[in-house]
Amino acid sequence: MSQARILGLIGIATLAVATVAYAAQTTVNPIPDNEPVEAAPLVTAAELAAEPVAWGNAEAGAAKAGTCAACHGVDGNPSDPQYPRLAGQNERYIAHQVALYKTGERSGAMAAVMKPFADELSAQDARDIGAFFATQKAGAGVADDTVIASGPNEGLKFFEVGEKLFRGGDTARGIPACLACHGPDGTGNPGPAYPHIAGQMADYTQRRLEEYRSGVTAEQEPHLFNVMAAVAAPLTDEEIGALSSYLQGLHPRADDYVAADAPALPSAPAQTEAEAASGS
Repeated sequence: MSQARILGLIGIATLAVATVAYAAQTTVNPIPDNEPVEAAPLVTAAELAAEPVAWGNAEAGAAKAGTCAACHGVDGNPSDPQYPRLAGQNERYIAHQVALYKTGERSGAMAAVMKPFADELSAQDARDIGAFFATQKAGAGVADDTVIASGPNEGLKFFEVGEKLFRGGDTARGIPACLACHGPDGTGNPGPAYPHIAGQMADYTQRRLEEYRSGVTAEQEPHLFNVMAAVAAPLTDEEIGALSSYLQGLHPRADDYVAADAPALPSAPAQTEAEAASGS
């Protein structure tokens, strides 16, 4: 074997050994597979409500509420009974309902109509619109005073069945008085965002109470829904209808008061010097 061939074989062997040694000291990273596709997590209404927003601006809300007018009326008092009255409703409640429509957590009845509009609104938009409607004066309809001809409520006017539930509930069936949360005049409670229900359209209220009575919701945080579901569960169809009718006609007594027609209140008699001195 020639010297050149021997040197060539030695070179090849040396290269092989060096290659093995290098491979032992290095790590080969394979081309990674694509990351698995993950669906975006559901954004809940509660998370939307947690977005950093300021209290609503009624002036800004007036401009943003233009698209609401077709169904809810320019000032939140609709002419079509299937749409809810928004005038006088508290800001936080309106904003929360918009968030529920936007996430799809509120999906019954007219939700298909509301969702496209809600999708276009930011959390701040919803607060501004809520602030605008909160400043509007809520109207009221007329309660049904037809006398009930038969059944457990025979002899009562239809709305009186609802009035009894609103004012006193039914302790035997565990139904609390509605005014406990919604106020004695039905104007709601802005603290925990319990809604204004006085003057609300009877058709709308009846539909909502029936939804609550079903006990079925897609809300991710249903604690408020569950409160109403427990209240509505024992109600009969007649009671739901009567309560809805009563609320439609309910409005603060001050709405009936016209200052110009009211008699002047007598002024308190002036104190004598002796009475003033004695502090009586």
